[in-house]
Amino acid sequence: MNQQLLGRGHKESKDCLDFSHNFELLRKFLCMWEKSLCRLTICINGIFCPHIGLRYRFYWQVSVFIEWLLKLRLCFGAMCGIEWYGYATLGILTAILSFLMDLSVTKLLRAHQWLYMNLEGNTLLQFLCWTLYPACLCAFASSFSHNICPFSTGSGIPEVRTMLDGIEMPHYLSLTNMFTKFLGLICTLAAGSTVFLGKVGPFVHLSTMLGAYLGNLCTLIKGNKKETADAEMLVVAAAVGVASCFGAPISGVLFSVEVTCSHFALKHYCPCFFSAALGALTFRLFSVWSGDGETLQALFKTNFPTALPFYPMEILLFAFLGLLCGAVSCLYLFCHRWILHFTKTSPVFIKMLTTEKGLYSGLVVFFLASLTFPYSAGHYMASKYTMKQLLGSLLDSRQWSSQSHNASVQVEPLLEWSSSGISIFHSLAFFLLMKMWMLVLACTLPLPAGYFMPVFVYGAAIGRLLGEGVVYLSSTEGILGQQWKSVNPGGYALAGAAAFSGAVTHTLSPVLLAVELTGQFSHAVPILLCTLLANALTRSGNRSSFYDALSISKRLPHLPSLVKACPRLPSTLIGQVLGVKSVWLQKAAGPAEVQLAVNTCTDGQIPVVDSHESQILLGFVVRSELQMFLRHCSTQGLEESLDEVCSIHPTSVLLSPHNTVEEAHSILSLVGAQTLFVADKGRLVGHVTWTEMKRIIESLAEEI
Repeated sequence: MNQQLLGRGHKESKDCLDFSHNFELLRKFLCMWEKSLCRLTICINGIFCPHIGLRYRFYWQVSVFIEWLLKLRLCFGAMCGIEWYGYATLGILTAILSFLMDLSVTKLLRAHQWLYMNLEGNTLLQFLCWTLYPACLCAFASSFSHNICPFSTGSGIPEVRTMLDGIEMPHYLSLTNMFTKFLGLICTLAAGSTVFLGKVGPFVHLSTMLGAYLGNLCTLIKGNKKETADAEMLVVAAAVGVASCFGAPISGVLFSVEVTCSHFALKHYCPCFFSAALGALTFRLFSVWSGDGETLQALFKTNFPTALPFYPMEILLFAFLGLLCGAVSCLYLFCHRWILHFTKTSPVFIKMLTTEKGLYSGLVVFFLASLTFPYSAGHYMASKYTMKQLLGSLLDSRQWSSQSHNASVQVEPLLEWSSSGISIFHSLAFFLLMKMWMLVLACTLPLPAGYFMPVFVYGAAIGRLLGEGVVYLSSTEGILGQQWKSVNPGGYALAGAAAFSGAVTHTLSPVLLAVELTGQFSHAVPILLCTLLANALTRSGNRSSFYDALSISKRLPHLPSLVKACPRLPSTLIGQVLGVKSVWLQKAAGPAEVQLAVNTCTDGQIPVVDSHESQILLGFVVRSELQMFLRHCSTQGLEESLDEVCSIHPTSVLLSPHNTVEEAHSILSLVGAQTLFVADKGRLVGHVTWTEMKRIIESLAEEI
């Protein structure tokens, strides 16, 4: 009877033997518990069901469950590939993580604000609350990240770019790293605008970790054996990370193309858009269900005029704004590179960032919080606003400079920016001056943090200052015409945000991000013009972007970043940097020589030459075939040669010692090969794998 009942579970699996292997582990697990359940089964049989054995009913239910799982798997597989379910799961899970993170940060920020307001009347206690709360959070985030997983600090985008280039970095995709980065990022964001840091970069890294696990799961279900996570899933995860932060799928995909991938394949477009759209939709739906919004709409509500959004002559002002943002971004990138170099060479910083990371983060954040205290310098730069409130106030379409003279009409953002009674021009200028060096200093904090949103807000402040200046000049009689009185300063803020952030990162995706965040397609052309001019000015002179500077500072094996730092390094000939000559086999090799090669070489492809004397490359043999050859010789007791049993595969791509490192890296990325053989006039010289390429790039990085 037992065999008949269990046979029902095997009925369907006879037609799909490749899928039944995935459920074999479940059956073994049930057998392990058979002895433990035996006594319980006998007792329950005697009390409740003396006629029907509980044990047999239990196995029958399990077999039915497995049968339905197999049917469901076949049904889903008939509709589309299993990887598409992985893309959908990736988008939904990443959006849920983003929503949970925003919800936790909001609760912590409200707790800080509630405590600060309840201490009103006691300036000393308010100062301690304002400074110690973010300092303790950042100190905890830094210490926790350093002790649990040191790879979780920083942005994570430089590491993601390196992994997507083909370099294996398994420590940055571990489950421990994901948990540490998630918790540490919550603490960093809960510090508020005091630290002035965001979440985009770390969240892209978090999405990539989740994508790596889902990629491995899809590979396991399909039954394919791969040594690394599915690269396509990692590319999709990079796009989903941005889409789930802002609910902006199109800019998320473009960000994945520009920032994370050196070679973006066209086959990745549909999966990226599919997963990013699901992530953005899920993120916005959770916002609606939580009460933050009424429907699926832009993250930042704006009411720009649509009848005449801007005058034709304003195009010149937008062009000037682009050049201005480009010049300021050059200054910012110079300061950023200088502080990175200073922290790597100063003995005090080296000691603090090596042994006392928590103390360093606490002291720096306490210093920054002291400056932003509302009763000190923070009184002049709207320090009570969070990052989201800062951006929302800067994108306000109302004219602050014209309303500041009317005491009867005061808009809410104006009350905060001019609460001290000084001019909004002084407040915005002071905000830009202070946040420039404060953000550069905050970039040295050893904790999970993003750097895109701060520069986006900073660019909005630059654009707002220019827009308010135009409004002020138009209101002054005789300086500008009457048509300039209806200028929208919020449009300049939006263009400045896209231009400055695009110039800092050397990308154009902030243009689409600005449009998707606000829904203002009427300003798409001036925003694009502004961002193009800012990028042109920043890219002149082969300057490194923000992420390139981080890659160079961390000495990551990312070749495109090294090109910016030293254009001559990638032109190094591959023959000059090849390591020890690889193991090879002659075509007449016997079992002893093959066994020696298998024991001394771990590569999946071993080259085959005509003879040891000529070393003319004939092709390669797969490692698994060599193992079959050894088993064949041992069982048959024969002394056969390699070419009589194994098939020698021809090499599709062959490098010359005169090829450059950059050419070899591009071929590895485009072809997707794991091994490239180097031959000089047909003679084998060596081979290049991703491991060897990593060693070559790291050696080149040491020369910078």
